[in-house]
Amino acid sequence: MKKKIVVLGFLGTNLDLGGKARWGRWRPTISLAQQDDLLVDRFELFYEKNFLDLAQLVQKDFQQVSPETEFNLREVVLKDPWDFQTVYSGIFDNLKDYKFDTDNEEYLVHITTGTHVIQICLFLLTESRHIPGKLLQTHMQKSRNPNGTYTIIDLDLSKYDKIAERFHQEQKDGIRFLKSGIETRNAKFNEMIRELATVSVKSKAPILLTGKTGVGKTKMARLVYEWKKQKRMVSGNFVELNCATLRGDACMSALFGHVKGAFTGAVENRKGLLKAADGGLLFLDEIGELGLDEQAMLLGALEEKRFFPLGSDSEVTSDFQLICGTNKNLSLMVKEKKFREDLLARIQLWSFNIPSLKDRHEDIEPNLDYELQQVSLTTGNLFSFNKEAREKFLSLSNSSEALWKSNFRDLSGAVTRMSTLSEGGRITESDVESEWNRLLRQWYPEGQTESEKPSLPPVLSEEQWKELDLFDRCQLEKVIEVCQSSKNLADASRKLFAHSLSEKKSTNNSDRLRKYLAKFGLSWTDLHKD
Repeated sequence: MKKKIVVLGFLGTNLDLGGKARWGRWRPTISLAQQDDLLVDRFELFYEKNFLDLAQLVQKDFQQVSPETEFNLREVVLKDPWDFQTVYSGIFDNLKDYKFDTDNEEYLVHITTGTHVIQICLFLLTESRHIPGKLLQTHMQKSRNPNGTYTIIDLDLSKYDKIAERFHQEQKDGIRFLKSGIETRNAKFNEMIRELATVSVKSKAPILLTGKTGVGKTKMARLVYEWKKQKRMVSGNFVELNCATLRGDACMSALFGHVKGAFTGAVENRKGLLKAADGGLLFLDEIGELGLDEQAMLLGALEEKRFFPLGSDSEVTSDFQLICGTNKNLSLMVKEKKFREDLLARIQLWSFNIPSLKDRHEDIEPNLDYELQQVSLTTGNLFSFNKEAREKFLSLSNSSEALWKSNFRDLSGAVTRMSTLSEGGRITESDVESEWNRLLRQWYPEGQTESEKPSLPPVLSEEQWKELDLFDRCQLEKVIEVCQSSKNLADASRKLFAHSLSEKKSTNNSDRLRKYLAKFGLSWTDLHKD
């Protein structure tokens, strides 16, 4: 069944004017009744109270031309038709109870009449789907034909192939920019970058970047800023602070500023980093190190866009986007009362975990080429591997010995050192071997490589291990080792609680072991997965 055509539009207080000669003039609203190929089933005409007479005349004239059209007048209160907020709110409030029936009706929003502000608001309400329709534009013909012509504009951009292609290309440009032009191959990382590229240009909400030390959180935050700057989405500066470097008044002062005399040593006013980032982007690395008082003030500044500098009675305003970085489990810190739950909820609307280099073996090769190129650009000298040296380095980089504890800092440092020590800019197998031994000494200061360590299955993630106290970690490692070498729970219990058995201090050591493992979220079967 064909849908009914419903038009929504504003009364044109100048273009829709009456008078004896009105039928010889082009009037935008009336012209819609004069189109042979556009049958309007219902017209919803917005008007202001003091123009009721004109609105009623337009209603009468429209129905004279198109008597089958239902024509409704809708009074809207606009104190100032040139004020954006007043107009938008007025139309929005008028339509909030309107029953749109998209299954049976097609809606056209007439944007030819009304002030420019009214036309913009109608466009925005249609584009945001508050009015689920298409735009309708009428035009006066050069021949002065009072009927005029019309154009229907569909704001669903996915239907326009060339526009859709431009959006797709823009997203690809953003992805390539955030990857620094590196053709990364890791699927998890590439998907993360794809989402981040989209969020960067569509949202001003806070972003949380998580990942281990050296994965590139600071670099990624700066790239997001540079990309937004290219898209003219920021006008201010990129401002960064490592929260682990400051405490107490020094941290408060660095973030929020202070007035002279606010504390000992405050000899002059300081505007603070939040103000310095006004109109730009503020990157707070190691956000988990921020004190609870600073967290509370940061939350207030985020929500209100205003705050008090230390020692001041006057508020300061600043509109900035926040990106936070951390290698800690903030959810666990919330449980431990070390991080505010409301602040975490605010900053993790968009949360992206940057995978470690150790988990991105397929990305070592393209990043190796990138780092080599960076060293060449920095020094002005061309560096390269010979074939055997390159293959050797990539093979060692993907071996079980390769910990990449500091992630890309390790890789960058290795390439810099090999380049510097190479003869004539050509890195050889000998250079690679020497550098690899240097990396092993960094990763295994006690001289024990990964291949020499006892093999324990990954019953807990590396992140979970790090969250344990050293005391618990050492104890749990020994318990796991005994459990893995035992044929059943009772056998492991006898080995672990031999003294208790001999002294008859415990009667149910299996249950005791079971409860101990449960404390770490483990069970016997977790330790015997083949």
